[in-house]
Amino acid sequence: MALPSAFIMPILLCSLGPYLAAAHSPPEVDCVLFNEEYMTCTWGTRETLTANYSLYYWYENRSPVTECKHYLQDQGISFGCHFSQTEIIQFQPFHVLINASLGGRTLDITNKSMELQDRVKPEAPVNLTIRNMSSNQLQLSWTSPYPKAHCLEHTVKYKSNKDTSWTEHSVQGDVFSFPSVDYEKYYTFYVRSKINKYCGTTQLWSEWSIPVVWGSNSTSKGAVEEQLHWFWIHTVLIPIATCLILLVFVLLVRMERVWIILMPQIPNPSKNFDELFITHNGNFQEWAGVPKDIMESFKPNYSENVCYVSELSPKDSYESLWESSNHPPPLMPTAPADFCERSPYKNSYVGL
Repeated sequence: MALPSAFIMPILLCSLGPYLAAAHSPPEVDCVLFNEEYMTCTWGTRETLTANYSLYYWYENRSPVTECKHYLQDQGISFGCHFSQTEIIQFQPFHVLINASLGGRTLDITNKSMELQDRVKPEAPVNLTIRNMSSNQLQLSWTSPYPKAHCLEHTVKYKSNKDTSWTEHSVQGDVFSFPSVDYEKYYTFYVRSKINKYCGTTQLWSEWSIPVVWGSNSTSKGAVEEQLHWFWIHTVLIPIATCLILLVFVLLVRMERVWIILMPQIPNPSKNFDELFITHNGNFQEWAGVPKDIMESFKPNYSENVCYVSELSPKDSYESLWESSNHPPPLMPTAPADFCERSPYKNSYVGL
């Protein structure tokens, strides 16, 4: 039994509703050629897309229609296409087609043509350098990663620490002269680039460069670098060093072996002499094991006679000399033989 048309139409409208809505409000395709190295074409985000789209492209009179080889996806929803450098041809009309498919039907959503030389976005300038040209004049220079430097124009913006707004200057080339500076201030400079009118028609500026700072004394670039240096010390090095010290302390407390290795104790030498003073009563020869016959050989084994010598008193001697003045004085009497005794010491005499 065939269903009434009144029931079929609501079903078809519900199933085709998202695609019909997409057809009436197609997403806008935006292609950007980054530094002539690669290109992306995007047509929305996962939150704004109501269907999954496919992209096809071709160059006028150059190549057949080709589907995107590298889709950009977010949770299964395609929102863009990535083109490598070999797939990019400048100065040729570039056509893109966005469509959505339902079953066997294909709905063409967007068909757009563009010139890729007008969609180039250069990379931000690098190596910003400031030189003092005179007492009040500065010169700012930079380099650009874009391969065709002659196709670029630049904008320099700067502001001092006392200014409330930025000042911008357009520059043709890679040098900017700042005519007058105040040494009581410090200045911050940025540079960005875009393709000039001789190489394309575009409003796609590069990102702003990394800033460069100039000033005197503590407000100079060196001061900024010093602040960054101390920032890394306080936020990175000090916490890491503290953690390492705490870890080493825990290891030393928990591991007695590590403590003994790192902090060895000084040995007590008194224990090595206990036997000398306790067992041998301080006798070094016994403690050292010196043989007794060697010790006996050092003892004396000889003796000598002790002779006692006596003399006349002085009174008797003078009287004898007076009485016999014509005669030579008598010789000193010698001690009797029985007064000499043997002394145990060699050549020793005792006088009485």
